[in-house]
Amino acid sequence: MREPTAAQPPLPLCDSRSLEERGKAHVWDVLEYGRPARAFVLRFDGALHAYINRCLHVPTELDWQPGEFLDSDRRFILCSIHGATYEPVDGRCVSGPCGRGKLKAIQVDEVGHQVHWYPSPDIRPAPEAGTSLASRP
Repeated sequence: MREPTAAQPPLPLCDSRSLEERGKAHVWDVLEYGRPARAFVLRFDGALHAYINRCLHVPTELDWQPGEFLDSDRRFILCSIHGATYEPVDGRCVSGPCGRGKLKAIQVDEVGHQVHWYPSPDIRPAPEAGTSLASRP
């Protein structure tokens, strides 16, 4: 769990009981720098970790099936397209064509049975269906 920042209030995301250890992730829509993007949160070694769903090598989504990000051994986040491999705990590239970078982290926490995420200046909530981007703060 990361310390929350006071800049943005947390937003409810999902029931934490739906995130099994090294299991399927919860995926949701966000705006990154005003552009649509996907994000995901998964439970790994008892803690929640959330990232923008984009490989560093080629800007494509990582999951090989919806919500499935981990390799067959359930040890690493694996890009389904080129095999770039990331450490789930910090998003750091550990092998493959992703260089020395890290996945872009999103702050999350867990209170009771609820997962919350924290918008930031560059990662904001996606507008709900039927809502204009111009009407968003």
